[in-house]
Amino acid sequence: MPEEVSAAIRRLPVYLVLDCSGSMSGEPIEAVRQGMRLLVNDLKGDPQSLENAWLSVITFESGAQQVVPLTEAGSFAEPSLNAGGSTALGEALRMLGKCIDKEVRKTTPTQKGDWKPLVFLMTDGQPTDSWEGAADELKKRKIGNIIGCAAGPSADDAVLKRLTECVVRLTDTSPGTLQAFFKWVSASVSATSASVSNKGDAAVNLPALPADSGIQIVP
Repeated sequence: MPEEVSAAIRRLPVYLVLDCSGSMSGEPIEAVRQGMRLLVNDLKGDPQSLENAWLSVITFESGAQQVVPLTEAGSFAEPSLNAGGSTALGEALRMLGKCIDKEVRKTTPTQKGDWKPLVFLMTDGQPTDSWEGAADELKKRKIGNIIGCAAGPSADDAVLKRLTECVVRLTDTSPGTLQAFFKWVSASVSATSASVSNKGDAAVNLPALPADSGIQIVP
């Protein structure tokens, strides 16, 4: 929790918001588990990320829950992920807003707050709850740098574009494609960790997408 962290530390909060609905069951959810393992191992091997990055995981299916509160990268323990239920994207977005309000320290006249959060939101299907208001609210509040990921043919780019201009599409939810996505997420966190260390609040420049990985930028 923020109050337990030294005021001298400026953290880079990273929120992974992951669709764990029934359509992710089987090979896709196992690939997400392995991808998260890769991500954490990469960050633990990067001194800048170890110094700056703090990770949280929010999952959503018929509801949404924060399964890992904001945790120092070096102490992060991979959560248990299981797929089932529907796609409550609206609940996930409201949960994200609450967690950021509670966990991310704001700048005050006497103290610098945390860096702007990085949010990676991945979904493989259509929302099954009311999500538009929550998306509009988060976009208006500019709570962080949000990267949307439309995973596979059933995901809707337009839904994520309502939330953020930065959207990538995965051609499918095969293990290779999902793991390439998580490798790119770890490279993005490492690049941002280095950037805030060197340049402070500079704009985030995400690394190039790996070639022939099944990941594309949505224009």
